[in-house]
Amino acid sequence: MFHPSLVHHQSCRGTDCRLHLPDTFGLLCWNIHKNNRLPDFSRYLASLHTEHTISLMLFQEAEFRDESAYGLGDFAFDAAANLELAGTFYGVLTASPIESKEAKAYLSEAKESLIGTHKSLLFSRYQFIDGTPLLILNLHAINFREAGSYERELRTFIERTEAYEGAMIVAGDFNSWSRGRARRLHAFRERLGLDTVLFEEKRKIKAFMGKHLDFIFYRGVELIDSAVFDDHELSDHNPLYAKFRIIS
Repeated sequence: MFHPSLVHHQSCRGTDCRLHLPDTFGLLCWNIHKNNRLPDFSRYLASLHTEHTISLMLFQEAEFRDESAYGLGDFAFDAAANLELAGTFYGVLTASPIESKEAKAYLSEAKESLIGTHKSLLFSRYQFIDGTPLLILNLHAINFREAGSYERELRTFIERTEAYEGAMIVAGDFNSWSRGRARRLHAFRERLGLDTVLFEEKRKIKAFMGKHLDFIFYRGVELIDSAVFDDHELSDHNPLYAKFRIIS
């Protein structure tokens, strides 16, 4: 039901796409609740760009078509669709003024129990000017399924990334709303050698049953700053922001 006819979507501004990430870069992670078509979304995103250095935007529940992502202007993007309705796709989307060197989209093996949709995962590889790669994982984890399905999906992520030893950022909506899910998630994080971006205003991070759902994990880069923004009415999740720099 609602299975997407195309899973991986990609768009680039062509010659305007930059080839390399800056040595210092900002990353925004946000479950936008399918609201990126709204004019207020474009205005809010523009205001964030004015105030902060943002080179990578990782969205969950984004709405897009083959070559356009509403509200993102002319940014390049890769997207992994898990749902299609009337020619419009929904899923995870990673946008940047820098063109990805490689991207792969996957659907979860398990389906949500309520409407039978998969969840999506997107791997995108970017490169710094010195040739150092940065692997980005943008995901929206399975929600309405038993803990065993959740663990199997995390294990699949590990299997697809264990051979990669370089800098990595894993971010998204992990639906880690129970003690068991949170424990499995952080075991996954530790196995991949990832640190957690910590935020001073934890109360602003989306939570359910007292457990945070949204995270940014990282390795191989240095964390400079972090923030949670709640000055919007666009989603029940707030955007997480982290600023990093390459480790020389």
